[in-house]
Amino acid sequence: MKHIKFEKKTNAEFSKTLHQRVNDYFRKTSKNRFGDWRMVIKTIFMLALFFVPLAFLGSGMVSNPWAVFALYICSGLGMAGVGMGVMHDAIHGSYSKNPNINRLMGYTMNLIGANSNVWKIQHNVLHHTYTNIDHENDDINAPFFLRFSPNAKRYWIHRFQHFYIWIFYGLSTISWITLKDFVKAVRYKKMDFFKRKGEFGQLLMKIIGWKMLYYSYALVLPLIMVPLPAYLVILAFLSMHFVTGICISVVFQTAHILPDTSFPQPNDKGMVENDWTTHQLATTSDYAPKSRIFSWLIGGLNFQIEHHLFPNICHVHYRKISKIVSDTAREFQIPYLVKGTFFLALWDHVKMLRQLGRA
Repeated sequence: MKHIKFEKKTNAEFSKTLHQRVNDYFRKTSKNRFGDWRMVIKTIFMLALFFVPLAFLGSGMVSNPWAVFALYICSGLGMAGVGMGVMHDAIHGSYSKNPNINRLMGYTMNLIGANSNVWKIQHNVLHHTYTNIDHENDDINAPFFLRFSPNAKRYWIHRFQHFYIWIFYGLSTISWITLKDFVKAVRYKKMDFFKRKGEFGQLLMKIIGWKMLYYSYALVLPLIMVPLPAYLVILAFLSMHFVTGICISVVFQTAHILPDTSFPQPNDKGMVENDWTTHQLATTSDYAPKSRIFSWLIGGLNFQIEHHLFPNICHVHYRKISKIVSDTAREFQIPYLVKGTFFLALWDHVKMLRQLGRA
């Protein structure tokens, strides 16, 4: 793995001041950085939204095709909520100050069909460290038919990607529950992330075991218990994942793949010209900062700048610290990107996809 470095002297005073002010906020308000009763309520709600519809499907009480689809789609919304609002904080270690609780809640990622160990490398390490840097950030390392960076090679098919991208966004979690975890695990082994003897083999066994558990209650049991043709149950199961994939993809992608965000490249020495803090501000955008309900539903990820700067702080605090971040950025004359609504951010994302397909 190539060692990418960030210029430490650039805007060092900004980074120091920002962290000091955020620390002062928690000290003066006597709050801690972790989750509180709000996270408990959200966890119960999202896990119930995911598991209760599956429990009905597995009970054999449902025989109407429309009800089967409706229950699976509700479960898909719960799956997205668990991913964005529960496991995300837990794997970042910000759900609780107790590491054991973070580890336990991090397993909710495994309960929705993916693997927390693989996600931790892809998201915590690569995405958060090397945001919008080609080849280093797997979130923009796309198959040839998708282009998420102006530094990536352009093919003729990219001219249409803003039309067909939604299909692949919808299929993203289906990829996760089937092949993606295995593919990424092999990639990260080659990148030397698994150093202990037998660690990689143990990971593969855990991935297989968790996926078998997931499929047993999410698909196999409904196939056995629902008195309808198997193809209808499978289609409803796939619709659940399509909904989840769309929800998660648009929430994350509209924070980074925009005309305003930067896609810096390191120089020949592997050096990025900005310091890490400024890099996060240049490659990330907030959206819908006033939408409290929307923010609650997506785990505060509309405050993506705050999340990238302070991933060890629970998302329930992002609204409060966003003003500290924006004011400090303005004071140091550093751009702070924000879209007034989610739909404005989504529209800009579509424009960026179109632009990447043509130039």
